[in-house]
Amino acid sequence: MGVETSMRALRQGSFGGPGDLALVEVPVPVAGYGEVLVRVEAAGVNFADVMQTRGTYDGGPVPPYVAGFEAAGVVVEVGESVDPGLVGTRVVGAGSGAFAEFVVMAANGVALVPEGWRAEQGLGMVLNWATALAALKPLGRLRSGETVLVQAAAGGVGQAAVRMAKHYGATVIGAASAAKHDVVRALGADRVVEYGEVGGVRGVDLVLESVGGEGFEGSLAAARRVTGRVVVFGAAAGVASVSNWELVFKHQVQVMGLHIGSMAREAPEVYADVLRELDVLRREGVYVPGEPTVYDLAEGPAVLAALEAGRTVGKLALRP
Repeated sequence: MGVETSMRALRQGSFGGPGDLALVEVPVPVAGYGEVLVRVEAAGVNFADVMQTRGTYDGGPVPPYVAGFEAAGVVVEVGESVDPGLVGTRVVGAGSGAFAEFVVMAANGVALVPEGWRAEQGLGMVLNWATALAALKPLGRLRSGETVLVQAAAGGVGQAAVRMAKHYGATVIGAASAAKHDVVRALGADRVVEYGEVGGVRGVDLVLESVGGEGFEGSLAAARRVTGRVVVFGAAAGVASVSNWELVFKHQVQVMGLHIGSMAREAPEVYADVLRELDVLRREGVYVPGEPTVYDLAEGPAVLAALEAGRTVGKLALRP
């Protein structure tokens, strides 16, 4: 199937932040070995996109680059070794340069958008929902009756985590800014606190930590001594650390790092189990079609700036 030779895309010109994103015309990428070319119907916006614009995302692209890495859309071409039957299917996955009309993805990393769902409703499946589930289950080892603290509970990963944790029988404490408390309560959280109050929470069995910065100390303090687990998968408020001395004498907790892309590469069998469990949760009505706030591609710089400033709620998307 032939496609256009050029496309609209958002290109990052420097590490100056979201304001340096510009709408440009660039060549359409070509699917290589084991890859598919997807006509983007909706691109997911994630905090990692903000970090990349600042040069703080480890291993991120170097400007100038086409921004974005999550998208859903229709496969229009396949590369060598890929089943041509994928052409015409609607998929969701990750690939560099997703803030564009076309993006290339690894064929073995895409998932089918569930039948009846719009493209934007499938965003988050392989990133937000998969990250939340991986943090709760294979890493967090959540059991019914335990207490979970979810940092940034009103965000894309946080909302998924609250819903799933309640489904698995946990008591959920959500941390969010005051303006977002009603959103978190509506998801089923048993208690909602402001970020500054996390330091007063104690005895939590599992902490989902995505904030970092000054709030990281509060997450460590909240976890139950010895058996408490802290799964770290973000750094929205900046870099934070814990020393070996602190782990021995101050924070006797289990700290684990999570990057869903690394899990898919380094532990594909664990990642596959996560995707299978998500399918079960979808059939059980726990994982429902997402309803992200969708903006035009040209609004991307403003959307990322709002995300960086903490003014957004839930999943965000761009439409080419």
